Amino acid sequence: MISKGRQMRSITFAIPVAPEDPTIDPARLSQLIEFVAGQEAVTRILVAYERHEQLASIKEMIPVPQKIEFIRVDGWISASAMTRILERSDDGLLLALAGLDLRFERNCIDKFIEAAAISGAGLVYSDHRQRMGAKVIECPAIGYQEGCIRDTFNFGPLVLISTRAAKEAFSKYGHPSGDLRWHGFYDLRLKLSIDNRFMHVAEALYVRNEAPVQRSRSRAMTMRDVFYAVDRGAHAFEIEAENVATAHLRRIGAYVKAGSAPPPPQELVEGFPVMASIIIPTRNRDRTLREAIDSALVQSTSFTYNIIIVDDHSTDSTEEIIRAASRCSDRIIHMVPSRNDLGIGGMWNEAIYSKHCGLYAVQLDSDDVFAHEQALEMLINEFSEGSIKPAMDGLVTPRYAMVLGSYLCVDADLAEIPSGLDQPPELSRENVRNKLLCVDGPSAPRAFYVPVLRRFGFPNVSFGEDYAIALRIAREYDVGRVFEPVYLVRRWDENTTRSLSYGRLKGVRMKELMPDAANKRELWSRLEPIVGPLTIASRNHGNTYKDYLRTIEIQARREINRRRTQPDDCRNGIARAIPGPTAGKSYV
Repeated sequence: MISKGRQMRSITFAIPVAPEDPTIDPARLSQLIEFVAGQEAVTRILVAYERHEQLASIKEMIPVPQKIEFIRVDGWISASAMTRILERSDDGLLLALAGLDLRFERNCIDKFIEAAAISGAGLVYSDHRQRMGAKVIECPAIGYQEGCIRDTFNFGPLVLISTRAAKEAFSKYGHPSGDLRWHGFYDLRLKLSIDNRFMHVAEALYVRNEAPVQRSRSRAMTMRDVFYAVDRGAHAFEIEAENVATAHLRRIGAYVKAGSAPPPPQELVEGFPVMASIIIPTRNRDRTLREAIDSALVQSTSFTYNIIIVDDHSTDSTEEIIRAASRCSDRIIHMVPSRNDLGIGGMWNEAIYSKHCGLYAVQLDSDDVFAHEQALEMLINEFSEGSIKPAMDGLVTPRYAMVLGSYLCVDADLAEIPSGLDQPPELSRENVRNKLLCVDGPSAPRAFYVPVLRRFGFPNVSFGEDYAIALRIAREYDVGRVFEPVYLVRRWDENTTRSLSYGRLKGVRMKELMPDAANKRELWSRLEPIVGPLTIASRNHGNTYKDYLRTIEIQARREINRRRTQPDDCRNGIARAIPGPTAGKSYV
């Protein structure tokens, strides 16, 4: 074995066991323990359990060779559990994060050790396979960037940690607080990532035999549910994650305070045709578009607004629906881009840079609706934390450059479904600019102050375009929140997030490709082996892009903070010309 960097001569394997878990197969668990115990490099196996009465059952399930030690923990992977396990670990810690029904490839552990030795990495993880009955699905992981700071980053069920690197990280950046119930590993790997490389082995080194189980967010966390959040209504989990993430941003110099530069003042409101524009990008949404338009038309406001619908060359009856609605209301602006290669972000750019766009732009997806007639008024008023009416005289500078709303989850018929109200408590007004770096995306709906929005524009992508602009705005400006639900988000079989956006398959739903006369069930079963890997590739592509956005944002914020510590730095920023409908006008 080639050796370079940190040499791991002895490995500790740590695994949680809960006998009452119905997915545990005692025979397979026993085989796993026997295999690991037979590896020369493994000198100790730590079997963690949560309750004293479990121990007898655990000893019946698995062999008890000399290498095995049983340790009681207060929860898998709490801070106290991580600390105890590291104290009892040898050179390396092979940690089972979740999923006990694993089958290692013959040289799995050797390859983990070799990757750590060659790269000098503080943490090593790999691809794996998922067995579902007779099917085997490839589950590739994605590379680790500095921006992989969300607590949901998927390493897979197995990681190898350098014990020395982990202890050095704790010594340098502080031991975790003992009251971390769910985020002991999260705290450890964030501290470990500051000075250490994380190595991704692009090879499936083990198989997870357990079929995936749907877990409700309302369930309590167990040892197996490591990366599954509790009910959003139970704020303790989210608050704990936020505290860990915020402390990390402070450590690496990327934390930003609330109260940075306000948006440019509304010096010439008359330069915009209306106060607000509702932006609806759409393509082939004839099943839901009419409801979206109707919910926009009935908004009761104290200001003028229009509705800009950007139709990306629909091939169904979407265009006819827009034209019919336009005949009934002069508020509707129908735009068809000259290009046919636009993502959702590109469609937004068509709207916000047009002469029709108002001073504020508000999101409305073509398969969602506003929750009530006061939604638009509430979103716009939030910009000035009060009535927007004085702004009509050009007297108000908005407090925020972006406002995030809250929504209810509904089905295709607009009936409320779990998880119901999505009101992320971690996206508070006080810390939203930092927490945006650690979530999968901003809440909805999103409203923007257009003079700032035009500075940056949206990236021409269809996944993560909202996250990209939210991060960019939050780098420099405060973000407002509306916590009352003002939006209904459909969860149905034609959501954009359920269509493939990978490579040339822009927004393709595979079921649309099936001939009407075909036996769709049979055809779909034949397509599954193709669709499954494409879906995973698309999801990984999207997550990699979002991690890239976070990486760039962390680097930018760190540089801003560095410059602010320099005495000659102009802390209030540099005057910028803001493109707008009024030629030659600049905002400072």
